[in-house]
Amino acid sequence: MNNANNGWKHPIGKELLAGLVVCMALMPEVIGFSLAAGVDPMVGVYSSFCISIITALFGGTPGMISAAAGAMALVLAGLVKEHGVQYMLAATILTGIIQMFLGVFKVGRLMKYIPKPVMTGFVNALGIMMFTAQIEHFQGSPILIVLAILGVAIIYLFPRINKAIPSPIVAIVVITGIVMLGGIDVPTLGDMGNI
Repeated sequence: MNNANNGWKHPIGKELLAGLVVCMALMPEVIGFSLAAGVDPMVGVYSSFCISIITALFGGTPGMISAAAGAMALVLAGLVKEHGVQYMLAATILTGIIQMFLGVFKVGRLMKYIPKPVMTGFVNALGIMMFTAQIEHFQGSPILIVLAILGVAIIYLFPRINKAIPSPIVAIVVITGIVMLGGIDVPTLGDMGNI
């Protein structure tokens, strides 16, 4: 079948692999952001699932964020702590409305005036926030620390062997396999919230 006639730019196998990669990378990310925002991890899982389905059905754009966003976790952490989780949906909808107005007025063009150190600082602050939010889950469990170090090592060393397969996905599969096959008792998402 001619790809030009059916609207597909890529073979279906690549699309399925991309979907699998996004799914496997998305779950740990949304769990981490949920913990950072101070909400039940299942809130992040359910909302990311819904957003992914809506994006798949109605399409999206290359610049669209259809997953967890670190900036939202930063904002929501304080909001949830002071006012409770019930204000989170309203804040998210309001953020979307503000983003639409910014898009209509093409405010994104002003990003070229933001210095690179500011952007780097924001991303670094997000990484530090994610790290500190998860430290409590490693306390008193040396095996989790070993698994985390192994996961980070895979992420940084695997690209030297193969760059075609994303190293974070390899780390997730390997660490999950070690835990399951080794019968290692570690906390899971089900332990943190009702599924």
